[in-house]
Amino acid sequence: MDNKDRYLDLDGSSIYYEISGNLEGKPLLMLHGGLGSINELKVLHEYLAKKNLLISVDFRGHGKSPLGSRPLSYAQYQQDVQALLNHLGIEKCAIFGFSDGGIVGYRLAAIDPGRVSCLVTLGAQWRLESDDPAIELLNGLTADYWTARFADDVALYESINPQPDFPRLVDAVKKAWLDSSESGYPNHLVEQILCPMLVMRGEHDLLFSLGDALALKEKVPHCCTEDIPDTSHASHAESPELVSKKVQDFISSSVCHT
Repeated sequence: MDNKDRYLDLDGSSIYYEISGNLEGKPLLMLHGGLGSINELKVLHEYLAKKNLLISVDFRGHGKSPLGSRPLSYAQYQQDVQALLNHLGIEKCAIFGFSDGGIVGYRLAAIDPGRVSCLVTLGAQWRLESDDPAIELLNGLTADYWTARFADDVALYESINPQPDFPRLVDAVKKAWLDSSESGYPNHLVEQILCPMLVMRGEHDLLFSLGDALALKEKVPHCCTEDIPDTSHASHAESPELVSKKVQDFISSSVCHT
């Protein structure tokens, strides 16, 4: 089907979303990473659009969604996604989430278990322990650093966001990344996840360790893990065909339809 893009006015922001892919397919919610946008997952669309109805969302402040006045948190993202699914009349869907998008997927599957048929995450941490080496990295992150490293992504944001203010967005996202309260990482909530779940990570991902992935597997009854060889955090960008195949195989498998 032809892509349709729309906004949902919600709690001081307008959440931008796109609907694409197979109109007759089952819904697959695509959730991007922090400081990213819908655009970063479009590399997967050519592989996933044939069989699935793709619902792509820009988290508030990201892509084409204005930041608004509310603080950013994983709980806020999760509530925004739930509101969008309610708006679209989608009672149940599969989810693919990269990094922050996967964290939102964990929260949604735990808090609204009847809504999620199966969940696939990539590079998505589920806890932030006090000795996590990522804390120092995240604390030191600045808008200038991100712009120097991801100039094209920041230029896209500046060109499409209705109220662009990248330094303000970075500050807001950092607070979400470092949030140790109940509005942040799901932590023990993952034990409430009932749906089948595939947790993927890049073989060389420094932000989501193999140990953290295996610890998550121990807490979720229907969870399996897989490393994407020779890739780092953004495996979907480095190996899109392989990542897409693993997503499609999992959401099409009998384990996701029992």
